[in-house]
Amino acid sequence: MAKYFDVHPESPQPRTISTVAASLRSGALIAYPTDSCFALGCQLDNRDGLDRIRSIRRLDERHHFTLMCEDFAQLGQLVQLDNNVFRAVKAATPGSYTFILPATKEVPRRLMHPKKKTVGVRIPDHPVTRALLAELGEPLVSSTLLLPGEEEPLTQGWEIKERLDHVLDAVLDSGDCGTVPTTVVDFSEGEPEIVRRGAGDPSRFE
Repeated sequence: MAKYFDVHPESPQPRTISTVAASLRSGALIAYPTDSCFALGCQLDNRDGLDRIRSIRRLDERHHFTLMCEDFAQLGQLVQLDNNVFRAVKAATPGSYTFILPATKEVPRRLMHPKKKTVGVRIPDHPVTRALLAELGEPLVSSTLLLPGEEEPLTQGWEIKERLDHVLDAVLDSGDCGTVPTTVVDFSEGEPEIVRRGAGDPSRFE
């Protein structure tokens, strides 16, 4: 049964954020708000959490998980960036973009694309997400909370609690969340390729 946490969207309560971060360190799988839509998240080395996300969303082994990062310094430890890519990504963060880039050795192999050795990374622009990442002190492995057979992600915390109560450990709710996932830009070959047009303005990468 999932615990339900109601937090302020602009000034999330530190005690609540600390409690949720502690649960993540203990192996929890949570639903939480971002600047695009609700996401599922677990700790980087939580193999069971990854399996549970795949089960909830019915994902195959090729699915690109996203590593949600607190800041650019953290992101830079996870992916390889040349100068041009560095400038382009830096200018668009924080924001509603996911970037696919070559992974460093800091990233567990099971999180990489099996053939390309790439990983998705992003820095969100949402006070609750950023507070959680700051408290956790490490990236959060994430995937959009889009259920199989449904066209749009779930937007209400109470509905997520109701429908996924048996498969989640916690729901962090700060009010209505969007339905448009991030814009995904693949920089793995050096030049930007827009893989998905979403909440972030894609024109800067065209």
